[in-house]
Amino acid sequence: MLNLDRLRTLSAVARHGSVSAAADGLHVTTSAVSQQIAKLERETGQQLLAKNGRGVRLTDAGRLLADHAVRILSQVELAQAELEAHRGQAVGELRLGAFPTAARGLFPAALAALRTEHPQLRARLAELEPEDSVRGVMRGDIDLAVVLDWYNRPLSLPDGLAKAPLLDDSADVAMPSDHRLAHRRSVELEEFADDEWISWPQGEFCHDWLMFTLRSKGVEPRIAHMAEEHNTQLALIAAGLGIAVAPRLGRGPVPEGVSVVPVRHPMRRHVYAIWRADADRRPSIRAAVAALRTAGKSVAGS
Repeated sequence: MLNLDRLRTLSAVARHGSVSAAADGLHVTTSAVSQQIAKLERETGQQLLAKNGRGVRLTDAGRLLADHAVRILSQVELAQAELEAHRGQAVGELRLGAFPTAARGLFPAALAALRTEHPQLRARLAELEPEDSVRGVMRGDIDLAVVLDWYNRPLSLPDGLAKAPLLDDSADVAMPSDHRLAHRRSVELEEFADDEWISWPQGEFCHDWLMFTLRSKGVEPRIAHMAEEHNTQLALIAAGLGIAVAPRLGRGPVPEGVSVVPVRHPMRRHVYAIWRADADRRPSIRAAVAALRTAGKSVAGS
């Protein structure tokens, strides 16, 4: 009989394209992946992976079994969802992903509520960028993710996903306290045409959004620095090294030397949860969405 964990490992190798990437996606060691594949090869009596330069590739038998594994694992997940729904309780493991400010601004309260209200549910959180979260949910590496898009730049979602809005998060412009516009009650982005910006790293969804938004206002972005974390961006601003967009979710105290000014035409991020539609009936999914919505209402009302 084929072992589901080993089929899941083979499917991960097929999705990710390498043993090391599959290990990262499954949160195990490369040795563990190799051992699982070796056991699966003994069970099937077939070679499933072959060397390909410094890496590996699936053999014909490996591709055939990996295709079946996708369908088998999907049916198993559907069965688990229906059994969990039949039991009517949020139990077992729930793998969660979220972009950093949501992980900081929403999840402490949401995870604490889940632990109190559903003690048999084991929720695990990983920080992921929105695009990585979408891929993780589609691959089955995570069960539910909190992602975002901007009011003028929607995030593309594949078919087969369900979504639920959590909150709208406004963003301001953060600048040094001695900036010429720091005293204003509100600003327009066009007023920063001559300023240097501190952006998210190139290639990230929010960096692309910033470039798109500034250019749509007739401002050619002058990117002086790039930083993943908003706290790092604020520290650079405090040193007088540029300005940045500063979302309010998970922001925390603004350091001395930094002023935060609202934008006259508000910039908002839409924050929402996504999960695979075939898991829609799982009580654990519904419980997580409810906890995140409650946390979102608390943030929005603060």
